[in-house]
Amino acid sequence: MPVGAALHLAGMNATYPVAAVAELIGEPARAAILIALADGRALPAGALARAAAVSAQSASGHLSKLVGGGLLAVQSEGRHRYYRLSGPEVAHAIEVLGAISTVPPRPGTRRPPETLALYELRSCYDHLAGRVAVDLARTLETSGVLRPRGERDYELGPRGPAWFAGLGVDADALRGSRRSFARRCLDWTERRPHLAGALGAALLSRLLALGWVARLPETRAVRITHRGARELEGRLGILPQRGTGRARNGGAERRGPA
Repeated sequence: MPVGAALHLAGMNATYPVAAVAELIGEPARAAILIALADGRALPAGALARAAAVSAQSASGHLSKLVGGGLLAVQSEGRHRYYRLSGPEVAHAIEVLGAISTVPPRPGTRRPPETLALYELRSCYDHLAGRVAVDLARTLETSGVLRPRGERDYELGPRGPAWFAGLGVDADALRGSRRSFARRCLDWTERRPHLAGALGAALLSRLLALGWVARLPETRAVRITHRGARELEGRLGILPQRGTGRARNGGAERRGPA
């Protein structure tokens, strides 16, 4: 978070700065704006007003508070202004709050069709989240590509460098990044970790470039392409279920990554 924004928040509540952040996030329209930006896109005020179901004037006030509080950054292009999350730590906070606040569905509960794609695979700022992402992280753990380090991070396992290199990801080069190398991000729908950090971002970027996954318009949902489904099955044993986009682990612990 920028120093100026941190000082601004401290001024709002010098004793408990976290209360100032909670106040910013806790207003429903502002929460809707943050969630709309959680896939890392930069959007204009009009689109965010529609996402929050508020007037343009009301959205302007909310955006001003979020920028002043350091949760959003704004950039100008000509006469237009675009807003985005100020950094991956904001997206991580939103994801964790979602895990805390969302009631786990009962076994056998059917999720609404319009939200199913988000539960199965979505972007969380610049990395993958959802059922498929959790299955992917678990498979990479059991196969020796990743291994937990402490409670919040991953590190490369013995098969890690070669496996990521096979995808075209130079994992060692990412260690020089200022951000966390490989974060264990708690998935708000699955309540198990998926891969975040610089390595998670590089993985999503590479899967998009390879055409294995594709973003869906006007949503955070990400779909697995036909080619991606073949590769995920062949390399990881993760199989999308027909008709739902849901992924299941088809023996990945037995085979592991190729």
